[in-house]
Parts: sequence; structure tokens; C-alpha cells
Amino acid sequence: MAAKTRAAMMQETRAKLLTAGRKAFAEKGFAGAYMDDFTAEAGLTRGALYHNFGDKRGLFAAVVDEIDSAMAAQAQKAGQSAGGGWRGLIAEGAAYIEMALRPEVQRIVLLDGPSVLGDPSQWPSQNRCLQATIATLNDLAAKGAIKPVDIEALARLLNGVALNAALWVAASDDPVATLGKAIAAFECLASGVVTKANVN
Repeated sequence: MAAKTRAAMMQETRAKLLTAGRKAFAEKGFAGAYMDDFTAEAGLTRGALYHNFGDKRGLFAAVVDEIDSAMAAQAQKAGQSAGGGWRGLIAEGAAYIEMALRPEVQRIVLLDGPSVLGDPSQWPSQNRCLQATIATLNDLAAKGAIKPVDIEALARLLNGVALNAALWVAASDDPVATLGKAIAAFECLASGVVTKANVN
């Protein structure tokens, strides 16, 4: 078997640290997780962590990006299953909100994420989600399916509603009960801009 290339070894090291960080942050939270938790779990040195992520916050940011990106991808699949278009956009938002019930998502992305990394709208993963929403809305606007309104503003507000609904669910004393209210309110608010709900 050929020896691993340096790039492959670096990628493997990074993946191990991400997995270890994801486990520690989910179980202990950002404040309760320590450098030794990551390195011992991954079987690596602190030097490897510093080289790949700089510090604990850097590792946490990478873990948040990984999870939030996966959430967005799953939400997009839900939108595709709903047939795309406006119905798909609503399904994406509802799916994203529903993921707030997952303990890992609650702890890492929705509870610790904003307190450690700041405004979620500035996260790279959220910006990618915003661009996808803008693309969908531009297509719907071209078909006359939504009211004439600034597309970027609408995309930011729709994404903001979904994100804040997820934050509410995660912080709630009864997340399951809150979820139904959050999704219903999201759909109610979003429906205010549609003119042709059946357009894909």
C-alpha cells in the first residue's frame, strides 16, 4: 500500500480533531470542554490542534460550520422533496427549525454558537444559506410568484425568522411543544409575500 501523502495525513488529522471536538462540545459545552479532551480523544498532540485550528475557539468555529452546513444540506433535501419552489422554501425553513430538537444541534450551534462566535448571520455557513435563499427567491420573483420586494432583504428576513425560531426551540423548557408554534408562525409570516404558492 502506498504511503499516505502529506495532504492526506493533514486531512486525516483535521478530521480526527473535528470528530473529537464535536463529541466534547456536545457532551460538555464550549466552556466545559478542554484541550486535553480533544487531543486525548483524537490521539494527537496540542501542537496538531494549534496547527489546524489555532485554539479551542477555532476548533469550535469549524465544528459549528460543519454541523450548520449539514443542517442546511438536509433542509435543502426537504425542500426538494416538497417539490421545490415556494413550497420547497417553506419546507426548508420548517426542516431547519425542526433540527433544533437534536441535542447536538441545540448545544453546539444554537446555544453555545452565538455566545462564542457572535451574530450567526455573520457565520460562513449562514452566508452560504443566505445565497441559496436569494437564488430561490430570484427564480420565484422572475415567475411572479412573490410580491415585488427587495430580494436580499426578504432572504435575510426569512432566514432570520427560521434561525430565531430554531434558537427559541433550543432554549425552550419544552422544545417539542415550542416547535409546533415556531413552525406555524414561520409559515404564517412567510406566506405574506407569496402570490402563487403553487409555482415551482
